[in-house]
Amino acid sequence: MTKKAAIPTQSLQIPKPILITAKFLEAISPKLAMLFAAKLFVRPIKHKIPKRELHMVQKSIQTKLFVPQINKNIIVYRYGDYEKKILLVHGWSGRGTQMVKIADKMLELGYATISFDAPAHGKSEGKTTLMPEFITSILEIEKQFGPFEFAIGHSLGGMSILNAIKQNLNVKKAVIIGSGDIIQDIIDDFIQKLQLKPKIGLLLKNYFEEKFKEPMENYAASFSAKSVTIPVLIIHDSNDDDVAIKAAHNIHKHLKNSTLMITEGLGHRKILGDTKVIETIKEFIYN
Repeated sequence: MTKKAAIPTQSLQIPKPILITAKFLEAISPKLAMLFAAKLFVRPIKHKIPKRELHMVQKSIQTKLFVPQINKNIIVYRYGDYEKKILLVHGWSGRGTQMVKIADKMLELGYATISFDAPAHGKSEGKTTLMPEFITSILEIEKQFGPFEFAIGHSLGGMSILNAIKQNLNVKKAVIIGSGDIIQDIIDDFIQKLQLKPKIGLLLKNYFEEKFKEPMENYAASFSAKSVTIPVLIIHDSNDDDVAIKAAHNIHKHLKNSTLMITEGLGHRKILGDTKVIETIKEFIYN
């Protein structure tokens, strides 16, 4: 059995009733299918907090923070009582305690971590969100809880950190893990998981661009990377079924000062708790 086959799937599983509805709407009208997909695309799934994260939940100081630009309250976690702080940003359908193993290591090194449940995630308000709200939340958190020494983000959190740095988030170094890149690729992957035709993905991108009056590729990680001059560590697994490894290579190509670490057999989420990954983050921060 190959390594690829040996790891359990971690990718997004769409419930059958949703797949049936999507295909039915597509048969009636591509526009109806696109609008249905659009509603799903902005709604993260809230997962139960696993036992391994409970000690971080219990030992964190939790604060409700109002983010005026989006008119939403989010929950912020301060873990540890050190003066130097590191910002942690989870990914889509994640939560502020998801990087608990990384947070524990940072605590050992003498850093407090500040993390948060993004809008519509965890204990934070709302049912819908998109990356611009992640970015806005990061910048508001910096105002209220910063400054930060470093920033570490997973998946959409990695994309959001690069975008936030482009918008003047001030950190010395950044780590992005399993980060997505091109927005159209993310949309196409989502549409494929819904078992819809590729043209629905193009309709969906056009819909969001008309709604927000801005090209979505302005938020591509590789596009933001062009404006980032600080050292960035990119970590990505070759067996990541949620985000193709080409994203890591493309981001690496567009950054001015980056290091690329490719792992095997960890997938999209187990990578967050891997000992070697965490040790590499430690060395990157120290050097």
